[in-house]
Amino acid sequence: MRLLLVEDDDRVAAALTAVLGRHGFQVKHARSGHEALDALVPDGNEPFRVVLLDLGLPDRDGFEVCSRIRAGSGVPVIMVTARADIRSRIHGLNLGADDYITKPYDMGELLARIHAVSRRGLPATPAGTGEQAGGPLASRGIEIDRERRRVSVHGRDVPLTRKEFDLLALLAQSPGVVYRREQIFSEVWRSGWEGNGRTLEVHIGSLRTKLGLPGLVEAVRGVGYRLIAEQPADGAARADAPDTGSADAAGSGTAER
Repeated sequence: MRLLLVEDDDRVAAALTAVLGRHGFQVKHARSGHEALDALVPDGNEPFRVVLLDLGLPDRDGFEVCSRIRAGSGVPVIMVTARADIRSRIHGLNLGADDYITKPYDMGELLARIHAVSRRGLPATPAGTGEQAGGPLASRGIEIDRERRRVSVHGRDVPLTRKEFDLLALLAQSPGVVYRREQIFSEVWRSGWEGNGRTLEVHIGSLRTKLGLPGLVEAVRGVGYRLIAEQPADGAARADAPDTGSADAAGSGTAER
């Protein structure tokens, strides 16, 4: 997922870019409002899915930049700023920002907010078509019909439990992007993950087995999981080593919680 970071402090931007990169994001850094608006001009590359916008920019106020972005684009905007007063929050949201988070912030919360607003910006899947040929999972032969809650691999229907389907659908929203365990439990189980690590591990293993694609879901040690959409070049399945030593190996759970 491509993300535009608008931040004039190079140290802050470098640290944030490094963390976001580890979570699978491709980050472009713009140091000013002018650079940000130029970066959003279509150039044939993959469009940005989210803009993280600081308000204290050297050339123009971030509120003006947000207004300019919204006038020409529907890309989700998260204002990331030290301005914590309620009037600034209201003004930013009224200008079209999709979310507003104040510094200092928890990185896990920021990641969750990025994923949340990026889903709002996704085009709706046409009824009955699912994610089919030409989509991000085409090379794996996977089709996901979210409306009918059906999954097939190379035309073979794969029966999944409710939680297995929700887990696959979540990871498939942004192939290659790492989803933290906390976020997965929040969105699929509607609960915290502490003490439930084994439950997630069981569901991931079941998905790999039922789909017949052991390399589809990759564990990222100490962080979470991501979906590998592209078939390996040599046609061999990737070996997904269990995330041993992490919280996923702790606790116990059932196959359907």
